[in-house]
Amino acid sequence: MAALSSSSLYHKFHYSALAYHSNSNHESSSCFTAKAVGYSSRRTGSSICGGLRIQNAATKPAKSPAEEEWKIKRQLLLEKRVRSVDAKEALRLQKENNFVILDVRPEAEFKEAHPPGAINVQIYRLIKEWTAWDIARRAAFAFFGIFSGTEENPEFIRSLESKIDKSAKIIVACSAGGTMKPSQNLPEGQQSRSLIAAYLLVLNGYTNVYHLEGGLYNWFKEDLPSESEE
Repeated sequence: MAALSSSSLYHKFHYSALAYHSNSNHESSSCFTAKAVGYSSRRTGSSICGGLRIQNAATKPAKSPAEEEWKIKRQLLLEKRVRSVDAKEALRLQKENNFVILDVRPEAEFKEAHPPGAINVQIYRLIKEWTAWDIARRAAFAFFGIFSGTEENPEFIRSLESKIDKSAKIIVACSAGGTMKPSQNLPEGQQSRSLIAAYLLVLNGYTNVYHLEGGLYNWFKEDLPSESEE
């Protein structure tokens, strides 16, 4: 492990966190789909992205829990009393109360910099399959100049259960963090990868789930400890 200067990491992650906020209604910072951008057709079984027509692209899988409406996710998180904590409180809880920081960012981002002792289970991964639907999604991403499209990680809960016990005290973290707090502009708060992950955790029997308000963007900004993996 290599210790990192968090002040430099703040500047490095500043842009990516802001970019995530600008797309907060999607499940991840780059989670566009052919359907979401209006380039798919269930009736014709085809997809058009920048003039490219792909046949039989309407084989989108059934909606997963992660794709549930944010309003429903937020309601359950509030009912289960999932508490949000800031970066300094998260560090204190990790040191003094044996909380586990669960970093749900992509593995590459985690290796570049993360809180010491954090455990990484990515909630989204690069698109791996080559079904007609996946090809259409790749084309939709490429249409927006994004050549590393992501999809929900189907092994998220299984990987999590192999690393963290369901009775563990967990703080879920991503880049931007999101919030459950209402505001004038965001009356239902703002969805994020960490809040989606927290939702999946409580659905699957985890009972001590917290959320990192402000995300790792604020962790690095506040110059808290971090490390990298060679």
